[in-house]
Amino acid sequence: MNELLVVSKNNGVATVTIKNPPMNVLSQQVIKELDDVFTQLENDNEVISIILTGEGERAFMAGADIKEFPERNSKESIAVHPVFNKIEHIPKPTIALLNGFTLGGGLELALTCDIRIAEDHAQIGLPEVTLGLLPGAGGTQRLPRLVGPSKAKEIMFTGKMLSADEALELGIVNEVVNKGEGKTAAIKLAEKMASFSLQSISRIKQLVAISSDLPLEQGLKKEEEQFDELFKTDDAQEGVNAFIEKRKPVFKHK
Repeated sequence: MNELLVVSKNNGVATVTIKNPPMNVLSQQVIKELDDVFTQLENDNEVISIILTGEGERAFMAGADIKEFPERNSKESIAVHPVFNKIEHIPKPTIALLNGFTLGGGLELALTCDIRIAEDHAQIGLPEVTLGLLPGAGGTQRLPRLVGPSKAKEIMFTGKMLSADEALELGIVNEVVNKGEGKTAAIKLAEKMASFSLQSISRIKQLVAISSDLPLEQGLKKEEEQFDELFKTDDAQEGVNAFIEKRKPVFKHK
């Protein structure tokens, strides 16, 4: 039973809402529940796309639960990297809806998602340096891959908070919408993705993930292999037939 996460499902879309007031901080319990929830969603055939957001209008997630830091060396402490890696690599498209402060571990969590939508009042950053710490949930690795090393260093060295528009300009977020309109925008996008075949979307996600790690020729070889595998699926045949017959395809994700 989840205490700090609420999960709802509709039209192939699962919405995961972090409910840890007042600022939805990343506590050990939240990490545990994220692990459990995303394991369940990966195996849920009714879920094609996933939205991750925070409850209320103040914060997506305003960092880690600093009150737990003195107990960090406890053997019961849950490692965050395996959980965040699980979210990043889940073979389903994910959208982070940033509906307020998205700081520290909150931004690091958002960076594990495929797409980020920010409401215009969101404040985004990695302020760990102000505590004499460093981003320890993937920020030093994921942010440079997104904005380049120089800009990432500036953000992390200064602990500065970015506005939603500044984050959009840097490519940290994909879209900025008015306050209160984020959920509608996220659902619209998630439902659009859920209308397509998970067989194709999951392969696209996998290929993009390896694109920066492989030489071009090897990446193209992987793409060719995945295309050949995909072409044999029921959904690919349905898509082609629907195009020829001038009708909307009905994908079964098989």
